[in-house]
Amino acid sequence: MEKVRIGNTNVEVSTLCMGTDLIGSKHDAEKSFTLFDFFYEKGGTFIDTANFYASWYPGCVGGESETTIGNWMKSRGNREDIVISSKLAFDYPGCDGGLTAAEIERECEKSLKRLQTDYLDIFYAHRDDFDTPLEETMEAFDRLIKAGKVRAIGASNLWLWRIAEANAVSAHHNWSSYSVVEQRYTYLRPRHGADFGPQICISEDMKRYASHHTITLIGYSILLQGAYTRDDKPMPAQFVGPESNERLAALRSVAQEVGATPNQVIIAWMRQSTPFILPIIAGYKIEHLAENIDALHVRLSDEQMELLNNAGNPDVKKAWLQPE
Repeated sequence: MEKVRIGNTNVEVSTLCMGTDLIGSKHDAEKSFTLFDFFYEKGGTFIDTANFYASWYPGCVGGESETTIGNWMKSRGNREDIVISSKLAFDYPGCDGGLTAAEIERECEKSLKRLQTDYLDIFYAHRDDFDTPLEETMEAFDRLIKAGKVRAIGASNLWLWRIAEANAVSAHHNWSSYSVVEQRYTYLRPRHGADFGPQICISEDMKRYASHHTITLIGYSILLQGAYTRDDKPMPAQFVGPESNERLAALRSVAQEVGATPNQVIIAWMRQSTPFILPIIAGYKIEHLAENIDALHVRLSDEQMELLNNAGNPDVKKAWLQPE
């Protein structure tokens, strides 16, 4: 699997990332290890987790995902091959959340212990904390990098203006800045006013900002939990509308042309977009994980990319939608 560099850092990751929100909770250690082994055998080296995964799942208190990843890496002896990103700021049992210096240092140590490692490759602010000065947050992250406990820092579910402010603060003090941003992203565009709670989508402005400042963008919830292909998974209400219908028609048309599934086309479209957006895949069956990884072999033409990008735009003619 091809590798790419995170921002201006020396952290290199596989071009697909494996999400693990239900690893070690809904999916037990044996199944989790099987999934990790398959991803690793296919060249995947980038694994994404968070300190509170999966505190919302019955019987869990948080830390289950990190603990399972740590046990897998120890059993396989492959820590040096794996790039681990974790996150903090949401509350869970024993953790108040937030981005104070004390919280950042404390949660980093807990994540390191659960993962059985002495460093995190990427450490994200997982949500904003408006009650803590940006100077305190960014200095704390910088201290972790200088101490060798974190290699790079990122932002997830932060508004663009807050990311820009945080990086300006870091630049002023010569501290490390956010070099990667992980937000919601998929092929369908959310309808106006769509609410995702604490989750924030990658916007066009975010893409421009990332391109200008050499920040890597990573997308999660890219396949809407199967809604593109499964009859038993209704399309989330935030994406329902005439524009989405046109984009779905374009997606299915391109999938048929290239002999791929709609999910594979979405992954290929993200990877070929400008800027490149790295997909987080989260297949919890080997066949689903294989389908997502096989998307690396899908190559879309310039015309197909243009069709996918322009579908749903009111000022673009839709001749391709008309029946012959």
